[in-house]
This record gives sequence, structure tokens and C-alpha cells, in this order.
Amino acid sequence: MGNIDLTHHFLMAMPTMENSFFSRTVIYICEHNDQGALGLVINRSMDLSLTGLFKQLGIACKDTLCNQSTVFVGGPVQVDCGFVLHKPVGKWQSTLAINHELGMTTSLDILKAIANAEGPEQTLVAMGYAGWAAGQIEHEMAQNDWLSVPANIEIIFDLPLEKRLSAAMALLGVDYNQLSGDVGHA
Repeated sequence: MGNIDLTHHFLMAMPTMENSFFSRTVIYICEHNDQGALGLVINRSMDLSLTGLFKQLGIACKDTLCNQSTVFVGGPVQVDCGFVLHKPVGKWQSTLAINHELGMTTSLDILKAIANAEGPEQTLVAMGYAGWAAGQIEHEMAQNDWLSVPANIEIIFDLPLEKRLSAAMALLGVDYNQLSGDVGHA
């Protein structure tokens, strides 16, 4: 298996992952290189609103709109840290520019801006991330744990979270409900 770069791809958990943390998740891969990969689950919300998060962090929230946004469960690693996937990239203290449109920021300045209604045009706020060591994601792909497809920004920011898995699968022309847990184990 050659070097694959899954940056700016969706990973969709296969039914074989049913009993894991990643059951039925769609993960947006922010970075994938020789050291490993980092992604955010985009279809699992916490029982926490952005307003609640701002309260916990002691950030004053001016924007009434932020009340409706939920915080996402980004993954099982560093669950006490916030990760903001956003468009446009902008200029924040600690941002990984994923491509010319999207950035992922871990510094508090972006949360303060969102609370002041001065944040990026589109954001997804998650606690924690999904991480893979060098070669691990390639190994899991080879075991048919994941399907991957180039990401579609509308799915991340515009669709209700319960529709994101089927929409990501549809990019591949696959219906999740027709997948069997026995894929690739004939």
C-alpha cells in the first residue's frame, strides 16, 4: 500500500467498529503525514452547548446565537481540550491550516471571538480529537475498519449531525445501512 494522504478526507467507521468509540462516526482528517494522523469526529455531539462551554471557561458570551450550537465529541484524546474546525483560516494564535479554506485552531482567542460574534464565518467546536500513530491509519484502512472519501465542507457545517454519516457515505455511492459487518472477510 503506497503512501496515502488522507488530509481533508472523511473517514467513515465500518460496521466492524460497532463496539468501539468510533461506532457510526464520520471523522474529518485535519492532518495526515509520516508522524500519523489527527481528525475530529463531526457527527457526535456532547450534552453541552457552546454557551455552557464558554461559562466553564469563564468567557463572556455576547452572542445569543451561540446558545443553539452544541459542542462536538471530537475524539477520545485530550478530551478536556477544545479544537475548532473553521472556515476561513484567519489569523489565530495556534492554527493548523488544513488547506486554503479550512483551519483547525486550539487557542482560546478563537473561542473568545466566537463568543463576541467575531469568529470565523463557519465553525465546529469539539472537545478532544482522534489520533493515529505513524502507519496506524493505513493499517486500519487495510483491515477495512474505515471507508474514506475526499471531504465536502457543506457536510461539516451545513447538515444536521444525524445526516452527516449518510451524506458522507453517499459521496462514495454507499448506503451505510446496506453494509454488512462482514465486509472484506469472505
